[in-house]
Amino acid sequence: MTNLTAPQFTNVDAAREHLEALRWPDGAYCPHCGAFAVKRLPEQRGRATKAHPDGAVRKGIYQCNACRQQFSVTVGTVFERSKVPLHKWLLATRLLCSSKKGYSAHQMHRDLGVTYKTAWFMEHRIRAAMAPSGDLPPMGGEGTMVEVDETYIGRIKGVDGRIGGGVWHKMKVLSLIDRATGEARSHVVPNTRVVTIAPIVQANLAPKAKLMTDEASVYRYFGWKFARHMTVNHSASEYVKRGDSSIHTNTIEGFFSIFKRGMRGIYQHCGEQHLQRYLAEFDFRYSNRAALGINDEARAATLLSQIGGKRLTYRRINGLAA
Repeated sequence: MTNLTAPQFTNVDAAREHLEALRWPDGAYCPHCGAFAVKRLPEQRGRATKAHPDGAVRKGIYQCNACRQQFSVTVGTVFERSKVPLHKWLLATRLLCSSKKGYSAHQMHRDLGVTYKTAWFMEHRIRAAMAPSGDLPPMGGEGTMVEVDETYIGRIKGVDGRIGGGVWHKMKVLSLIDRATGEARSHVVPNTRVVTIAPIVQANLAPKAKLMTDEASVYRYFGWKFARHMTVNHSASEYVKRGDSSIHTNTIEGFFSIFKRGMRGIYQHCGEQHLQRYLAEFDFRYSNRAALGINDEARAATLLSQIGGKRLTYRRINGLAA
């Protein structure tokens, strides 16, 4: 159970110590050069400002003995250079990690006492931290079954951005779920053609994986590249293969159900330029869910341990680089 009165959620110093323990389990190291030869500096006072005429007290500052640069635990993370107190960041992280179908920015701004714009930006930074880093190992690597399916989400919109204008369409999502590990990976796709779907599936699945899909013809063109390709015919009301209860796509349909309930009931609207981050949020929670033995505290701790190297500025979040 989430304890929202824990010290790291109410006190800045406790929040910093909590984050240092999670991010630096083997001791502090320099985010600039990677050296472990660092020393903690005594409390310092920053430059005088209107809010702090005598200068704000700076705690948790380290200096690298190798490159001589100073840093804190938030440098190089999604929390860097934020004016929001660190304990509010940790509370926002816990709330977003603990809510199965999401946590709206309107609710966040009321609960944390920040503006809606700040809460919206905070949530997108946290979603950026939820996205995986680097190359991921292939799914189905032990010859296990991986379910793959596509779904549609969002308002029907025209090519010129107006309802009813131009060609009507919905945003398209392709997801993959490894039954053995419970991991989910989702991608925003421009269409569901073979040239789009095949490279994503082949890049994420091991050749000896068992591919499980519905009857969509797109999968027939590359399903033979895996150990086995099994299908169910939803158009004929077949959801579980007769004689073999393992042949179904109910796992991924359940994931889509959670995703759509969250997007429609909690977030209500999402621009296409932001959809991949929302998918990262639902993928992260699903891949680290209670059914896999991961509780709210462990889920939030996992997220905080991977916040490095994922800075997201307000300019980027509203631009093509977001």
